[in-house]
Amino acid sequence: MTTQDADGDRAVEQTKSNLLEQMRRVGESSGRNRAERLNRQSQPQHRQAARFEDLPEYKRVETQRMAVAMLGVGNPFYRSHDGAAGATTRIGGREFINFASYDYLATNTDPQVATSAKQAIDRFGISASASRLVAGERPGHVELEQRLSRLYGVDAAVCFVSGYLTNVATIGCLMGPQDLVIHDEFIHNSALAGIKLSGAVRRLFKHNDVENLEGILKTLSSDFRRILVIVEGVYSMDGDVADLPALLELKARYGFWLMVDEAHALGVLGKTGRGTFEHFGLDPRDVDIWMGTLSKTTSSCGGYIAGSSALADILKAEAGGFVYSVGLSPVLAAAAIASLDILQAEPERTERLRRNGHLFLECAKAAGLDTGLSVGYSVVPVIVGDSLRAAQLSNDLLAEGINVLPIIHPAVPEGMARLRFFITCNHTEEQIRCAVALTARKLKDLQDRNFGLASLDMDKMMQLLPTSQAAGRP
Repeated sequence: MTTQDADGDRAVEQTKSNLLEQMRRVGESSGRNRAERLNRQSQPQHRQAARFEDLPEYKRVETQRMAVAMLGVGNPFYRSHDGAAGATTRIGGREFINFASYDYLATNTDPQVATSAKQAIDRFGISASASRLVAGERPGHVELEQRLSRLYGVDAAVCFVSGYLTNVATIGCLMGPQDLVIHDEFIHNSALAGIKLSGAVRRLFKHNDVENLEGILKTLSSDFRRILVIVEGVYSMDGDVADLPALLELKARYGFWLMVDEAHALGVLGKTGRGTFEHFGLDPRDVDIWMGTLSKTTSSCGGYIAGSSALADILKAEAGGFVYSVGLSPVLAAAAIASLDILQAEPERTERLRRNGHLFLECAKAAGLDTGLSVGYSVVPVIVGDSLRAAQLSNDLLAEGINVLPIIHPAVPEGMARLRFFITCNHTEEQIRCAVALTARKLKDLQDRNFGLASLDMDKMMQLLPTSQAAGRP
C-alpha cells in the first residue's frame, strides 16, 4: 500500500467518523426536541379570549351609536307600548296612530280570541311543558294543524314554536350539501339561515324576475340531487307580490320544489284572505311547501308548514326545530284557531284591509313619496334612502302622534332605508291621510336640511373610536 493509499483510507475513516458523530448529535438533538415538544404539549396552553368590545361586530354597533349621537338622533327602536297595539297604541301614556303592528285583521284585541285564549289557560296552563314528540302534545295542536291544512287545501300541516325557526328547521331538514336552493334576492333572513344550516349550495335570482331564475335553472338544474326555490307571497320589506303563475309554469318544466312564505299574505291576499293561491286563482296543491307565521293575521306566535302528508311526517320525525323544541303553547294555539275562525267568518275584514292599503298607496304616490315596489296590500314602504334620515323621520313622526318604525342598513342596503307602514283593517281614512301628509312634510324638512349620513365627518367619528376598534382588530 502506498502512502497515498493510506492517506486516502484515513480520510475515508475520518469522514465516516464525522458522519457518525453528526448523526449522533442530530439524534440527541431530535430526542431533546421531541421531549421538549412533548413537554410543551403536556403543559396547559394559556390563551386569552377576545374581548367582545374588540370584535368588529361591536365596532359597527358603536359606530352607529356615535353617528346618531353626533346628529342628536334618538333611538327609534324598542319603544315600549302600554297595552295592546293595533291601528292605535299607547306609548308612555300617550295615544298614537300606529303603523307598526302585524295585526292586519284586528284579531289581537277581538273578544272571541281573548275568550279562547283564557279558556285554554284555564284548562292547559301556559306551556305545553315538553316536546310534542314525548309529552307535549295537546288537542289544540292537532286542531290548529287540521284547520291550516283545510285552509290551504292540502293534506297536512305542522306547527312550530317560532316563525323564524320554521324556515330554519324545514330548510335544514329537507336540504343538504348535494342540493341547491335558489331564492329571491329579497327573501327573509330566516330562509337564509336555514340554507346555511343545510349546507346546500345557494343561488339568488333578481327580485321577482322569473327569467333570471330560469337562467340559473338552465345552467345548474342537472348538477344537484334536489332543488328548492323560495319566494314570499307578499314581500315583507317591499309589499309586492310573487309572480306565482309564472313560478308554477317554470316548476312544471324544471321539476323543483317551490316554497312560498305566506307570513304577510295570509288574511291579506285573495277574496277571503286565504293567500297567494286564492289571489291568483290557482290550485294550492301545485305548491310543494306553504310556510307561514302565526304572529300576523292569527295574532299568536309561532309558524307552520302546510303541504303533503309525507312532508308533514318527515318534519315531525326529522326536523330538529320540531323534535327538540317544546310544543307550541296551548294558549297560542287557541288564539290562532280563534283568529282563523274570524278570518273565515268575516271576509269583510280582508276587504277593509285591501281598501286601506290601496288608499295609503294612492295618497303616498300623490304626495310624491317613494313607495318602491309596493302594490298596496299589507305593507307599504316609504323609501328615504339614508339610514339616519329614516331614524330621524320616525322620531319626528312620533312627536306628531304617528308610530312607524324605520328599516335601516343592514336589513336593507344603505341608500334604501325606509319607513315601513303596516296597514290594518281598522285604520280609518282620516288616519291614513293624516299619516301620509305628515310623512311627506317631515321628510321634506329633513331633505331641505340635508340631514343624514352625508353631513357627518366620518374620519372624525372613526378617530373617536377606541384604538383597537379603529384599527379593526378582531
